[in-house]
Amino acid sequence: MPPINKVLLKSIEQLAYEAGVAIMQVYRRAFTVELKADNTPLTEADKAAHVIIVGGLKALTPDVPVLSEEDTQHFSGPNPEGFYWLVDPLDGTKEFIKRNDEFTVNIALIAQSKPVLGVIVAPALNLTYLAAEGLGAFKASADEQWQKIQASLPPIEGQPWRVLGSRSHADSRMSSWLEVLGEHEFQAMGSSLKSCLIAEGKADVYPRFGPTSLWDTGAAQVIVEQAGGRVVTFENQSLSYATPDHVLNPDFVVWGSVRS
Repeated sequence: MPPINKVLLKSIEQLAYEAGVAIMQVYRRAFTVELKADNTPLTEADKAAHVIIVGGLKALTPDVPVLSEEDTQHFSGPNPEGFYWLVDPLDGTKEFIKRNDEFTVNIALIAQSKPVLGVIVAPALNLTYLAAEGLGAFKASADEQWQKIQASLPPIEGQPWRVLGSRSHADSRMSSWLEVLGEHEFQAMGSSLKSCLIAEGKADVYPRFGPTSLWDTGAAQVIVEQAGGRVVTFENQSLSYATPDHVLNPDFVVWGSVRS
């Protein structure tokens, strides 16, 4: 396993970017949609991005297994040192199909059950978010240099909470939770972009009720955490990536920074 540093982070950024280019080639033309066994949609873009990312990761780190949403059956677990790559080649396929630009490429490195490096590319928006443990969290648009990002403190008294929620997965529990939270402004958004907005301080909280998988949250979690935020269950427990044979997450909430 190569050291977790800016060189590795830059390599993963490039790989995610290349997957994004392939996704956009499909996005700009007519494409067909299949349904997987779990009734979720699959497109040519998902498949193309998967091939690029998995091929690139195997060339870069041949000793580190890859768990991708598009190939779970060939993953036998982390390597002896506890490392594995966690990939969602196209997060927000429903948003891709709707052509609303709110979809991402997610790549995370898991070490001993926690994400330690993550890259999220939103190819239709020309945005990249990336982070690694000990390096901090960054954002880049187009060919710009990485800019360090920081999650916001909670709103002061009298100011509303800036809340993000899923565009494609409504849940009746949300309204009850928001009632307890208090005054707020709500914005619906697709894919891991919600967590990225928390990380860069453009929103305060993202509660998520209902099913998500490890590959939906791995890259986003390290970006949020390195920006000073938190990704925890509603019981305030960290999400665990220790048992990737159980790929579903519990309900969770993404918070910005905490006042000391």
